[in-house]
Amino acid sequence: MRHWQGKRASPAPVDARVDARPAAFSRQRVAAHAIRASQYAGRMTAPLARALSIFGHPTLVLPLAVLAVALAQGERQAALRAAVGFGLFAALVMAFSWWQVRRGRWGHVDASARHERSSLNRFLLVALLAAALLVGGAGTQPLLALGLALSAAMILVALLTARWCKVSLHLAFAVFAALLLRELGVAWMLGALAFAAAVAWSRLVLQRHTPRDLAAGAIIGALAGVAFWPIARHWTG
Repeated sequence: MRHWQGKRASPAPVDARVDARPAAFSRQRVAAHAIRASQYAGRMTAPLARALSIFGHPTLVLPLAVLAVALAQGERQAALRAAVGFGLFAALVMAFSWWQVRRGRWGHVDASARHERSSLNRFLLVALLAAALLVGGAGTQPLLALGLALSAAMILVALLTARWCKVSLHLAFAVFAALLLRELGVAWMLGALAFAAAVAWSRLVLQRHTPRDLAAGAIIGALAGVAFWPIARHWTG
């Protein structure tokens, strides 16, 4: 019997094999995510997904819901003040995002990477809390102050759970806004929830989130929306 005379390869060090496992696991997750996204993309075009994601941005859906409620209640001055305030807040968020990209800390203003999202959420938490305290201290718009405070609470939950999932704030705020519209009628709320479902689908197509991220966002937004009107009635008597 002939024996193989070549030099036998030595096994890889244990540490190297262990270190390779997370990278391999990460590649498997990315591949699985890409496969799932391609399945969703077969039912929604990328341009449509991007449009839904843009129009479903938290800085649009929540202000529009607040304005709709204020106008329906005949509070035009409150609606105008809220519109100006939300506009300034959105400009502040965009300025912060642009600054991060300009400094090379972010790759895009969308803040999709984990470290980018963490930085943005911390900024949003501070900004929303400051806005809630400012509006609440003025005493003229208690419902707006409550909405800002609940928004800050959702951001805080996203920060605390970031280790396990990347909560979809797009969906959280879309569901929150939809439940705010319950005051205008069931048809308004159901229409807004249908739009929230379309936004969730778009986030899957664009590979921004997994189904678990979206489920977490929907739950957080639903809790905030369900809590809003009972707390508001208690505050306003």
